[in-house]
Amino acid sequence: MTGTGNKIVSYITLALFIILAPLLFPDYRTSLAALWLLIIVALTWDMTGGQMGYNSLGNIFFYGTGMYVAAVVGISLAYDVADYTNAAGGGIYKFTDAQYFTGMLVGSLAAGLFCAVSALILGWLLFGLRGPYFAIGTLGVAIAAGELVSNWDWVGGGQGIALPVYPYDLDQGKLFFYYLFAGLGVAVFAFCAWLYNTRFGAAINAIRDDEEKAEAMGIHTLRYKLIAWSMAAFFVGVAGAFSAFQLIHFEPLETAYQTINLGIFMVVCVLLGGKGTLWGPVIGAIMFHVFKEVTWTYFLGWQWVALGALIVVTVVYFQDGLMGWLKTRRPEWFGIRVEQKAAIAEAAE
Repeated sequence: MTGTGNKIVSYITLALFIILAPLLFPDYRTSLAALWLLIIVALTWDMTGGQMGYNSLGNIFFYGTGMYVAAVVGISLAYDVADYTNAAGGGIYKFTDAQYFTGMLVGSLAAGLFCAVSALILGWLLFGLRGPYFAIGTLGVAIAAGELVSNWDWVGGGQGIALPVYPYDLDQGKLFFYYLFAGLGVAVFAFCAWLYNTRFGAAINAIRDDEEKAEAMGIHTLRYKLIAWSMAAFFVGVAGAFSAFQLIHFEPLETAYQTINLGIFMVVCVLLGGKGTLWGPVIGAIMFHVFKEVTWTYFLGWQWVALGALIVVTVVYFQDGLMGWLKTRRPEWFGIRVEQKAAIAEAAE
């Protein structure tokens, strides 16, 4: 079988596993959906952090904002938002099936578009910073957003927002949200696979390698940076919208703008798998999810110590992640041909 044939078979097998996984492991549907969320945020973080060289610590801003935009839009289609979120209101608000699914669809699209526009606006302010200053600046935006929303009574303040429950069976709801996240994850992966093989992908790689030279070659670096970040923000915003309806109730600091949880997890996933690669964020997300589930289940109380140890080991011994480590030891797996004599000479030196 040719290499193309092997790829087709591999992708078909993977697609079947994605479709059948929640049916084969019904008790782990929520955990599998959480895995897809990690894959989505890791892939989108790598669009700017790995492919473009701008490491953001504030992508969680788009996730939290996506949750709130989707909730507000979904609620506003049926009720007054201020009355719905009023802690002293005590009203009972019922949503029909049509209102629920229409609110989710429109809210998710609105969340993605709002986050994309937000990234364009923030990018004008933040892309003048580089290195750790850009990372700290984005982190500051995410922290500030969480504090502002927690004091904004119109969207529920610190108590957060409670959304309607999935209208049908609970197990069916778990299956529904799994396929939502899986569909979005596959779409993000396919989009990245296409994007990185275009002129746009080459341009953002040039910015990562040497931004001054890229600018001198005629690449409008700010334009590419803004577009790349806005595309990543769109997908993260949609993922946040899905999470809002899946969680039913969410709070601004603990759930939406969770900078010390999901905001850090997405970076760790990419570091584990390998920055600047297509499959690295996916593999890293799977590895981290398994690690997190095991430590959070069997080492509760020590999970953050284990996470810290994992980060230290990765940074010290696997700076290029698993994909980079494998590429140096098994280059033939990546289509890299190494002449034996050259390899022996290099080893002798």
